[in-house]
Amino acid sequence: MRVGFFTECYRPIVNGVVVSIDALRDGLCARGVDVTTIAPHFPHFTDAENGVVRVPSLPLPTPTEYRLCVPYLNAGDRGRLRGIDVVHAHSPFVTGWMGASYARRHRVPLVFTYHTRLDAYAHYAPFDRATTERAMVELTRRYANFADTVIVPTRAMDRRLRELGVRAPIAIVPSAIDVERFARGERSAHVRDRLGAADGAPLALVVSRLGVEKNVELALDALAHLPGLRLAIVGEGPHRDALAHRAARLGVAGRVRFAGALPRELLPDVYASVDAFVFPSTTDTQGLVLAEALAAGLPVVAADSEASRDVLGDAGRLVAPDPVALAGAIGDAIAAGRDQSAVHLAFSRFTVEMQTRRILELYQEVLAARAA
Repeated sequence: MRVGFFTECYRPIVNGVVVSIDALRDGLCARGVDVTTIAPHFPHFTDAENGVVRVPSLPLPTPTEYRLCVPYLNAGDRGRLRGIDVVHAHSPFVTGWMGASYARRHRVPLVFTYHTRLDAYAHYAPFDRATTERAMVELTRRYANFADTVIVPTRAMDRRLRELGVRAPIAIVPSAIDVERFARGERSAHVRDRLGAADGAPLALVVSRLGVEKNVELALDALAHLPGLRLAIVGEGPHRDALAHRAARLGVAGRVRFAGALPRELLPDVYASVDAFVFPSTTDTQGLVLAEALAAGLPVVAADSEASRDVLGDAGRLVAPDPVALAGAIGDAIAAGRDQSAVHLAFSRFTVEMQTRRILELYQEVLAARAA
C-alpha cells in the first residue's frame, strides 16, 4: 500500500503534530506501507530521508515559523506521488487541498486527521479575531465533510466536530508515542541541574509550545502560591518573553527555568527527573505530552477540559483553571509521588503499534468502500 501524508506542519518545526505524524509514519513503514510526506519547503533545511516531497513556500506576513505553501509540484515530484492508494491529510490548508484534489482526480480515498483546534490560534492572524475564528470553523467543517473519514484523538473532539456540523464518519484514534522509551527514562542530577533544581527542591515540569493558546501563565500564577517549588518550562515560542516578564512580576523568576527546546532524545530523562507534570492548556485536541508524562509514571495535574479528561481518566488530577486550585493539586501530586498505574494506562492506549493497527484498519475500510 502507498499512502501520501499531506501536511502544512512538518520538520524543521518540532511540535506535537510533527511528532504524531512521524510516529504514525514509522509505525506504517514498519508494517510495510510506503509513506510519502508532502510538506512545505523551508529555506536552509534538507531532509535526511528520501520519502519527503517539498512544496514551494513563502514566508507568512506575521512572525511565525510556519510557511505559506504554493500549490505546485514539478514533473519529477508529481511522478513521485504516482500510485498513491490513500491520501491522508494532516492539515486543511493548502497542502490539505492539494491532497484532496489528488484524491478526487485519482479516485482514491481521503482521510483527514484533526490535529488542531484552528480557532484557538486565531490571535496569530493579522485580522479581526472573531472573523478569523469563524473562518477557521468553516474551513474545518468544509474540509472534514470532504473526507471519506475523519480521525480525532479524543471523544471530546468527536463531539466538537459534530457540533461544528461535520457529517463525515469520525474515528477516535489517540495519537501515539514511543511508550517504552518514555517509561525507560532515568532520574539524573545533571538533568535536574539543567532544569534549575540542583539543590534537591521539588520540581514541577511544563512541556509546551510557548504560545498564548497554551495558557502557561496559569502554571506561573500557581507557582506564586507554592514557595518551596521550582518550575521548569521546556519549549519555545513567541510568548516566551511575556512569560518571563510575568514570572518577574510575580516574584517567582528565581524559581523558574526556561529550558528552551531540548533534544527529543533527552525528554524521557527530563520527565524522569522531575516530581510532577503540569498541563495548563485547555485548547489541545489531545496533548501528546500528557501521554508522555503518563508513560514516565509522573503524577499529572491538568487544567480541566474535555480532552484532558478523555486522556487522563482517573490517572491524573483535573482542576479548574484557577491558580489556587492548580497549586493545591500540584502540592498533593508531589506528596503522592510517582504512579505506576499511569504507566500501565499509557501502554494500554498510546503505543505506536495500537495506533498503526487501527489506522491500517481504517485505510482498508475506506478502500473497500471506494471499491464498492
